[in-house]
Amino acid sequence: MSEAIVASLQAVERIYPAIGKQQAVHALGPIDLSLRKGEFFSVVGPSGCGKSTLLDVLAGLATATSGEVHFEGRSLKSEVPEGVGVVFQEDSSFPWLTVRDNASFGLRRHGFAEPEVKRLVDEALAMVGLEAFASSYPAQLSGGMRQRLCIARTLVMRPRLLLLDEPFGALDQQTRLLMGDELLRIWRDTKATVLLITHALDEAAMLSDRVAVMSARPGRFIDMIETGWPASRDSRNVSDPKFGAITARLWERLRAESLKAMPAR
Repeated sequence: MSEAIVASLQAVERIYPAIGKQQAVHALGPIDLSLRKGEFFSVVGPSGCGKSTLLDVLAGLATATSGEVHFEGRSLKSEVPEGVGVVFQEDSSFPWLTVRDNASFGLRRHGFAEPEVKRLVDEALAMVGLEAFASSYPAQLSGGMRQRLCIARTLVMRPRLLLLDEPFGALDQQTRLLMGDELLRIWRDTKATVLLITHALDEAAMLSDRVAVMSARPGRFIDMIETGWPASRDSRNVSDPKFGAITARLWERLRAESLKAMPAR
């Protein structure tokens, strides 16, 4: 894996200003992060610690209150740059459009010629295993298939940095494991850099090259674990003793932070 840096955060903080009687909220940081080209990086942390805020800042969907954000060497402002793709937990497919039309939406919006649209969409649907459902509507798909559609709609834009915010959070455990295998295959095929936000420690341990553990709000990194998995990994590594050691370390660091984040009883 190349050590070239695709994206970075330097001393980044995000503070939501006071509104009316609501006090300002220091959601994130200060935090430093360097994402290596082609790596699979995951972030875990207690609820409300700023994980999604971190992703929003890195995507250009939110502006850092202080610090520097860079993507491919350029300072990142309040817009999603070309080369960055984002997939959220919520099903964001358009119910009135077919699978093919959903996947082609961004390309057509950006003025791609129809032959190129067809080629890119065919490739993306094949990559996520939906080519046989191109004429179906989202309501005719399972939850896992709809999430694959959302990933396909992002992949057609050929992102070099793929940001995923709890994309499998609404799925059952077995489907999550299988979707994790699909995500690893897509990661290998596209060679994109991936940042995954997840609450699932087993998901982070199974998928990642590195896993960062965040503190309770304001979120800071309190641990960084190199998993040592080969790029060819899949869900079978959950039976590896090293998998248990990684998840145990994640929970050891996260338990105290999760207790801090819980309301007083």
